[in-house]
Amino acid sequence: MFFRTLSGRFLMLTIIFVMLAEVFIFLPSVARFREDFMLSRLERAQIASLAQLASDGAISERLEAELLENAGVYNVVLRRDALRELALSSPVPGPIAATYDLRDPSAIDLMRDALEVMIRPENRVIRVIGEPVREAGLLIEVTMDTAPLRRELLEYALRILYLSLVISLSTAALLFLAVQRLIVGPIRRVIASMSDYAQAPEDARRIITPSASVSELREAEETLAKLQTDLTGALRQKERLAQLGGAVARISHDLRNILATATLVADRIESSSDPAVTRAAPKLVGALSRAVSLCESTLAFGKAEEPPPRLTQFALRPLVQEVVESEAMAAGEDTKAEFLLDVPATLTLRADPEQLFRVLSNLVRNARQAIEATGATGMVEVAATVQDEGVSIRVIDTGPGLPARARDNLFAAFQGGVRKGGTGLGLVIAAELVRGHGGKLDLVRSDQNGTEFRIVLPQRM
Repeated sequence: MFFRTLSGRFLMLTIIFVMLAEVFIFLPSVARFREDFMLSRLERAQIASLAQLASDGAISERLEAELLENAGVYNVVLRRDALRELALSSPVPGPIAATYDLRDPSAIDLMRDALEVMIRPENRVIRVIGEPVREAGLLIEVTMDTAPLRRELLEYALRILYLSLVISLSTAALLFLAVQRLIVGPIRRVIASMSDYAQAPEDARRIITPSASVSELREAEETLAKLQTDLTGALRQKERLAQLGGAVARISHDLRNILATATLVADRIESSSDPAVTRAAPKLVGALSRAVSLCESTLAFGKAEEPPPRLTQFALRPLVQEVVESEAMAAGEDTKAEFLLDVPATLTLRADPEQLFRVLSNLVRNARQAIEATGATGMVEVAATVQDEGVSIRVIDTGPGLPARARDNLFAAFQGGVRKGGTGLGLVIAAELVRGHGGKLDLVRSDQNGTEFRIVLPQRM
């Protein structure tokens, strides 16, 4: 529909606003027309009365009637000096309905009286008082019908209305063409450019070239051009990364098979009686194990096939105990890390136990390894509380803290690793699992006194 478009609504509003402006012009115009009409009757009546005075009242009744008819009045009273003198008279068809004094009228009175004449259809006899022209006396008053005044006033109002319509339509048409050229045309060009770009966002030739002359539209086009340029660059980068990821996945898959064979050979070498081989074999086996782990982590991350969480209501403390016991067994009796639990036995939450176990295992393992790397005794604490935003789980260690580079790239794949041989994928996967629950994983602090991570999970999903 035309009036649902920007151009149609602008055209309609322009017509309405111009018509409103004409209404404010219309009322003073008809008021002034009515005043001029009555003043012209007073002037004509004064001329007729001067003819009577010049003849010393010797004119015939027929001529007097013609003078009054030409003046459009029934009688004329002219006050000269202190005397009020009836100059011309004829029978008045009815009582005088109203008296209007034009010697010092207010604008509001003139507009009100003009509307009254237009609204009331019946003919009335009115008295009009004014000042004689050329200072020919103190006062002149006449009696007259309202029908001729109303007829000419309505004709004048219709002319004003037609003129207003012509002005409104002409103004609206000119503004419509201007809006089409200056605003709607550039907007349609931007829309067409967006549609064309959406068909092939990798094609840099489809990026819009700013050309609008209106500064706001030019700014919008420049912003859109920058957005399209950045998006095209990002898509190309993602495409290159996807191709690189596919190549890395294939290489990792083949390399894992090769390393598996090498691991079997290294296991056999470990049983050799040669002391030099016996000393070197554990290092070789450890290096091969780390290489296999790197390949498996790379393949697991590249698949990006983490299933959605299977939500169940369960108690948190037994799960945390299982995580801590698993890490304590993996660390062995010689570990320098001690574990502390601060989880209420009554605390329950709705989450996927398996995925939450993986997240906590990753954080606790990182904390334990950070303490063991220092060679000094340290504490790993897992605490949980219920807050307004949900269940808060904190993993705190007393290790040396994370280096600046690791903090800057903490949740970036292959960049946030701290431990030698690590891939930097553990925290990335953990953060992804927490986001799948509608929660968030944050680094609260990391300094010389230790590191604290916080998981916040919603109570209901």
